[in-house]
Amino acid sequence: MKIKALKGFKDIVPGEVELWQYLERVAREVFDRFHFREIRLPILEETELFARSIGEATDIVEKEMYTFVDKKITMRPEATASLLRAYIEHGLYVQKPVQRLFTIGPMFRHERPQRGRLRQFHQMDIEVLGTDNPLADTELMAMAAMLFEELDINVSLELNSLGCPECRPGYRARLLAYIAERHDALCGDCKRRSTTNPLRVLDCKVPSCREQILDAPSLLDHLCGPCKDHFEQVQAGLRQLGVSYRLNKFMVRGLDYYCRTTFEFITSDLGAQAAVAAGGRYDGLIETLGGPKNSPGIGFAMGMERLVLLLQQQAKSPVEEEKIDLFVAGIGAQAARAGFGLVHEMRARKFSVAMDYEGRSLKSQMKQADKAGARFVLIVGDDELALGKGILRNMMNKEEQQDIALSASAIAECLLKK
Repeated sequence: MKIKALKGFKDIVPGEVELWQYLERVAREVFDRFHFREIRLPILEETELFARSIGEATDIVEKEMYTFVDKKITMRPEATASLLRAYIEHGLYVQKPVQRLFTIGPMFRHERPQRGRLRQFHQMDIEVLGTDNPLADTELMAMAAMLFEELDINVSLELNSLGCPECRPGYRARLLAYIAERHDALCGDCKRRSTTNPLRVLDCKVPSCREQILDAPSLLDHLCGPCKDHFEQVQAGLRQLGVSYRLNKFMVRGLDYYCRTTFEFITSDLGAQAAVAAGGRYDGLIETLGGPKNSPGIGFAMGMERLVLLLQQQAKSPVEEEKIDLFVAGIGAQAARAGFGLVHEMRARKFSVAMDYEGRSLKSQMKQADKAGARFVLIVGDDELALGKGILRNMMNKEEQQDIALSASAIAECLLKK
């Protein structure tokens, strides 16, 4: 009986992993332009960290976390809480008032596996900590838009404001009254959320629930003065930078810690409309987790599986075919042994080199070299070995070849000239 990967867990094999590397490379280049620094985080955290940050009444904490109950530890379901825990624990706010950090890695949620969504999934998480300036919100969204443009991924930006503890209670009361009038028509999850987290009712994907909340009151109509001013400045900044967006009063996000600016980048290129990046502001969360008071923050996460799916759909793959500088074809045991040493010396000189270890014929090895995309092939047989010279064949035109001394320095010099 074959042992297969667990349901919702996926191997990333050669041929696909290159797209992941390309995605990370482009993302790191963009993040570097905006002066973000990488932080690497553990997969396991205390369960309390996520209960306090995400919210005990959320679906993630109630139903989706992978938790070792006896140890009271959990495999991280999202990155923001872990990143903030590290930010507080290491006093990064003392080293630099405004921190710009990103992390890349796997997250874990026990939810129904589907296209682009797995139980072990990967995210790039980007955070700006220590400023509540609306320009930080604008810049973060503009950076994401720039990344998607450079990846040639079609997205649209949706924007909302969730207000703050000052303006949200009045809106909550109006929303609860609205939901109560339609309670019997809601799905089971929304009936439960209506008392624990009523904002989540607005985010329900069940068609019958979507119909019930079409005329729901908008939080944008209940923002206090400072929140309204903040949101207007964010929008003005986006317009200044030429970043298109549309307001979406139903976008509330699934985590309790969000306030003020919240946003999603949506694509329709995966069939049904899907979010490929989402985030927002969380100005009180750092203090909730034991950090300094009045420490604002904003961030977003990108689902890498969905981004890879979008890259795979592109007519022209952004990933170059496999290429190596040199293939050494050793014909005969002694020649193969000499070639083995040359391969190691060439690699030490920073060339990409391969050879065959199975004693195949020259014809088979040439096919192998061609398939590997080798620029040159060094042919070494017993006769060449006796003369101390090999035959260097240019695989780019497959006609040009020359005798060359069997020394790494001579071969390296020749390859660099070509």
